[in-house]
Amino acid sequence: MTVRMKHSPDHEDEFHDLGAYRDGDPCRLTPLFRLPAAAALVVVEALAAVVREGHRKERSGPVPADGIRRAQEFEEGDVYMVEAPFEGFFADRYLMDFYDVTARNICSRMHLHTGLRFVRMMTGPDTTIRTSSLSPIRVMPSPTWAGGPLREFADRLPGAQGKERHNVIVPPNCWVDMQIPRGASHQFNAEGPYAVVDSVHPEESVETLREGMSGYRMMAQTIFLAEARPAASTCLSGEVPPTA
Repeated sequence: MTVRMKHSPDHEDEFHDLGAYRDGDPCRLTPLFRLPAAAALVVVEALAAVVREGHRKERSGPVPADGIRRAQEFEEGDVYMVEAPFEGFFADRYLMDFYDVTARNICSRMHLHTGLRFVRMMTGPDTTIRTSSLSPIRVMPSPTWAGGPLREFADRLPGAQGKERHNVIVPPNCWVDMQIPRGASHQFNAEGPYAVVDSVHPEESVETLREGMSGYRMMAQTIFLAEARPAASTCLSGEVPPTA
């Protein structure tokens, strides 16, 4: 029997002691392809528009017929549940419109989720995403990637008493897939204005029932590994490479 991970199922800012935490299976990242800057901008902005319009409509209109609050806020950006789970189909799909850490001067925290995630990250011009984990991220081969090796480096996680953090930089105008096992630490921070995530939660209903949660909320399905969010200087990727 799989044990639940949350101390308090509906707590939206629960954090666990990093000193006692041991990472689970590592995340895997697969770069797919790089687009011309103009094409990447169209794709990213079209997906971000779905999130923005979804938030606007939910603010001004009634609760959806399924009773699920689809417009939500997460530490990395605004999210919108495009497709909700239903009886016999336990997965759902979110889009996220990333915040720019340089505009907010704040980073998202290292965290893990109560269920596995499949994440597709997409960047536009002059924008990178720094993906991080407490375990080395496995960069997988791809038959269509021609952008060269991704930049990888390790540093120290802020306020973590020497804990090493492993980082991979997603370049501008790219599509990159990431597989995140249940309980695997990760952290995303976008530097620049054009970044989105297409995220599939393959066991949304199952993890909600397993943890004893009262609803579908990304913040409640999250366990943070820090009490407070650090400054942007701790998660910048460095100089943004020239766009293609």
